[in-house]
Amino acid sequence: MTDSRTYWLEHAWLDTHVEPGVAVTVSTSGSAARADGRITAVRTDTPAPPPGAEVLRGLTLPGLANTHSHAFHRALRGTVQVGSGTFWTWRELMYSFADKLTPETYLALARAVYAEMALAGVTAVGEFHYVHHAPGGTPYADPNAMGEALIQAAADAGIRITLLDTAYLSSGFGQPPNTHQLRFCDRSADAWAERCSVLKERDHARVGAAIHSVRAVPANQLATVARWAEERRAPLHVHLSEQTAENDACRATHGCTPTQLLADHGVLGPRTTGVHNTHLTDEDIALLGGSGTGTCMCPTTERDLADGIGPAVALQRAGSPLSLGSDSHAVIDLFEEARAMELNERLRTRTRGHWTAAALLRAASADGHAALGWDTAGAIEPGALADLTTIALDSVRTAGPVPRLGAETAVFAATAADVRHTIVGGRFAVRDGAHTLVPDVPQALAAAVEALRS
Repeated sequence: MTDSRTYWLEHAWLDTHVEPGVAVTVSTSGSAARADGRITAVRTDTPAPPPGAEVLRGLTLPGLANTHSHAFHRALRGTVQVGSGTFWTWRELMYSFADKLTPETYLALARAVYAEMALAGVTAVGEFHYVHHAPGGTPYADPNAMGEALIQAAADAGIRITLLDTAYLSSGFGQPPNTHQLRFCDRSADAWAERCSVLKERDHARVGAAIHSVRAVPANQLATVARWAEERRAPLHVHLSEQTAENDACRATHGCTPTQLLADHGVLGPRTTGVHNTHLTDEDIALLGGSGTGTCMCPTTERDLADGIGPAVALQRAGSPLSLGSDSHAVIDLFEEARAMELNERLRTRTRGHWTAAALLRAASADGHAALGWDTAGAIEPGALADLTTIALDSVRTAGPVPRLGAETAVFAATAADVRHTIVGGRFAVRDGAHTLVPDVPQALAAAVEALRS
């Protein structure tokens, strides 16, 4: 069964400018419509809605991509934002929540978190997934039970997912995993690859790979993970130089930076994304840019954990495409991530205008989707996936002569609270500010988090 529907966009961002009155026709097919609906026609100069069209008042953008997520970290919001400490003290509390996860509780939590993302205009998430086994490291009867819970959660919340199944083998250079980390770890990179190979892609789900960090995967096993991703032409992500301690330990063990170590073992390349890329040398930046390796910045998490400000401008100039993620979910708001990248740079350099609003929006949409393997998402054009986000132009944040200003209002004024509609594959996941599949997202979040805190 095949049918189509038409959306009339009061204002639409068409990659370079805002166009008033745009009719978008979407072809949908059967039960997979939500996942694979595509745009078949875009008609500008349409001042009034065509008969039967769904009307999207406001400014409609390509759907947003949350390139880096740890869904269970959402349970920490409001518990770790005060007091002293560092990333390493925060990590101990994070482990206490990871210890309590089961496939059932993770499904409930991730469903609510992904629904929160949909409410924020996110149409695809990259889930950097490393909680694989039961506490103590014993595999579940289905060794991918936790990953399957995440894939199901995304389907339940109506968004796309790239499951970045993460290799995690040690607690540090030459160190065995600690008690908490046992459930993250496979016996070896080969065992990790064998387990991952069982995962199947679905209409709404793709499977990629991740290296947790150079401290968590021994150097002689990095190539195994890289080869698995290369053979499948799958995305490969890695936490990179998030902490100076990681850099110091890598130099002490291998005599080089983490970036150089990854380069030496064939990890870098156009399908690879380094997450954070905070504490880099000039040589590191040249290696990442020259290889086309992407950079995912997570500004709200990086500031929450006091990690530092990464050299995003230099990385992009060197040739590293930028994307954005909400990581630990201290905030789920891709507009905030986009403007924070620019505003962080302003604070550091005391100058303005490092990126245009259009470039920041691209990082939050098209380049993020590309980093997750959804290459045909992130644009309002024929052939693209019909993934759309509409923000209100009449809130206290966005009211004014917005349409003439282009992407500036979306990036520098709007917040997640301004999202009115989120459409994935031509179907509403969020309509008029309400989730269509998860009836009460705040209650779902509260119940799921309470289950881990009790």
